[in-house]
Amino acid sequence: MNRLRRSLLFIPGNSPGMLQNADVFDADSIIIDLEDSVSIDEKDSARCLLKELTNAISYQNVETIVRVNPFETKYYEQDIDAIKSLGIDTILLPKADIQSVKDLDKRLSLVNSRIKIMVLIETALGVEQVFNILNATPRCIGLMLGGEDLCVDLMCERSKSGEELLYARTRVVNAARALKKSVIDTPFTDTSDEEGLINDTIFAKNIGFNGKASINPRQIHTINRIFTPSIQEIKYAKRVIEANEKALKEGKGVFSLDGKMVDLPVIKRAEIIMAIAKNIGLVNMSGDNHGN
Repeated sequence: MNRLRRSLLFIPGNSPGMLQNADVFDADSIIIDLEDSVSIDEKDSARCLLKELTNAISYQNVETIVRVNPFETKYYEQDIDAIKSLGIDTILLPKADIQSVKDLDKRLSLVNSRIKIMVLIETALGVEQVFNILNATPRCIGLMLGGEDLCVDLMCERSKSGEELLYARTRVVNAARALKKSVIDTPFTDTSDEEGLINDTIFAKNIGFNGKASINPRQIHTINRIFTPSIQEIKYAKRVIEANEKALKEGKGVFSLDGKMVDLPVIKRAEIIMAIAKNIGLVNMSGDNHGN
């Protein structure tokens, strides 16, 4: 079963208080950041803290991701050496390109690591090469779009409406969907604008992202809510699947529901909704809605 990634919360790698309690924020994944949120003189201490943390704490039902420093920096190799044998799930590789993905895959393979790779697409070249970057190794499970750095590379200003990211968003979604890999939207950085967060998250969901990153725990509830199927969606999906099973037993190639013909895309969407609902616990494995 694919891992659920509705919400991914960045946590500074040099913040022991937040790291110790990271699994109480209800994010599906936590991203322990060794890059932007850690100053140069604290890089070593952040790596040491991460080692101690993974030895002492086991997060419950939370994916543990570590964002390392970029491939072209001197800190990259130090980061990988420090974490390649730790019990983390995924490495988030910033400013990813084909060369850096292959290098990271090689370093992890040398120690028979099971750690996966998620690429951070945050350059104009990365956007244009996104399909090949994602497809550089089977270890790569998906991508995250990095809007802030991408806007710097594009020499444009980041806006709340996000028109400047429309091309990048649709391109990375299409590449990830073509390869059946996870695709995570960039954070909405104004943590005081709840309405803006709602609109941006709904837009991301509507164009095909499976989740959204966040820089503040206060945003997690909203992101989870928007990326969680509604009760109405779950009920309809269940009816579609049941009607499809009945049609197959009766030898029918097509069937109708509520007076409308149901085709394969509708069935696939229903299966995706039910899989998400079961993963979250909104329905049990037999397909029954909780509380109904």
